[in-house]
Amino acid sequence: MIRNTVCRWKILLAVCVLLVGFAPVSAQDSVTAVGVEVNKKMVKLFGIGGFKGLPSYGSGILLSDEGHILTVNNHIILNTSGILVHAYDGKQFQAKVLAREPALDVAILKIDEKAHFTHFFNLEKETARPMAENGDWVLAYSNQFRIALREEPMSVQRSVIATVADLRGRRGVFDAPFTGDVYFLDAIACNPGAAGGIVTNRKGHLLGILGRELKDQRTDTWINYAVPIQAVVEVKRENKEGKFITSKETMASFAKAVIEGKHIPSTIVKREDKGAYHGIVLVLNPAGLVSTPPYVEEAPAGSPAARAGLQPDDLILYVEGESVPTIKAFRETMKQYAPGVEVTIQLQRGNKLETVKLKLTSQPKVPVSN
Repeated sequence: MIRNTVCRWKILLAVCVLLVGFAPVSAQDSVTAVGVEVNKKMVKLFGIGGFKGLPSYGSGILLSDEGHILTVNNHIILNTSGILVHAYDGKQFQAKVLAREPALDVAILKIDEKAHFTHFFNLEKETARPMAENGDWVLAYSNQFRIALREEPMSVQRSVIATVADLRGRRGVFDAPFTGDVYFLDAIACNPGAAGGIVTNRKGHLLGILGRELKDQRTDTWINYAVPIQAVVEVKRENKEGKFITSKETMASFAKAVIEGKHIPSTIVKREDKGAYHGIVLVLNPAGLVSTPPYVEEAPAGSPAARAGLQPDDLILYVEGESVPTIKAFRETMKQYAPGVEVTIQLQRGNKLETVKLKLTSQPKVPVSN
């Protein structure tokens, strides 16, 4: 009886070994080697920040052996002449912004001094691959919470693509310059410092660029997403004859044009000032900032801003659905409205998103700075 029991256990053990031997590769397999290689193609970015609690650090990826870097455009750390870069091996460099593409929410930086990098992403090659799909396992890399300095590696998170869908659409997302389809991630990936980080598959192939922290106003929940590297937008450029030409732009075409010195910035059409008065007094530009977000400094008593309930420290995000990431953008946007028009403004007040109606008037006899 004992001998038969032992035999049965031996047979069961043999079957288990066979099953384990033929088990498929699972999501729990080690991705350490992939993480090491991807980390070599990434950099940590440090610039001006701390203003109104905005982070002074971010993430980026190398695109060339000369030190061209891709990161998100709508980031306060880029609003300074000198950006500090930490490479994977601990070396430090200074970089500056070469070009921006607001429609894609990306920017290209270039390391100032002569440097030679052996590890970088070939964006054209990566873009040629198909997009990921719902349910695909992915990895998110970034310098979230400023965990990594010098030679310390980027943070890596396992994740799953929950869905591929429009970022703004009917989801009530504010402060999102890019409005096309994005990867929504089943992971808390979009933290302070994560913007400009990346999402790859388990082989290390580049899939998308991590965006900034965004909150859905309808559900009051944070959104974790990445813009696919295959994203396509339409941009307007002015030709030699003074006509505006609409063309399609991708991350790869944008990066290639910048690296080759052939990039032509997309055109911002200047608006005629119709003279309306809103009464919003904005904060002054702090020293060192090239462009400042439109924070409210004051809403004078009796002004349209006061009647609409605007308060000091409110951050204006959208005017009639149009993104206004800087004071300059806000002022240019407001020029198109005439006295008597009511505009809808979306703003951030503390950790909440608010919507107010602002009824514009004619300019007062005694001018108020706005």
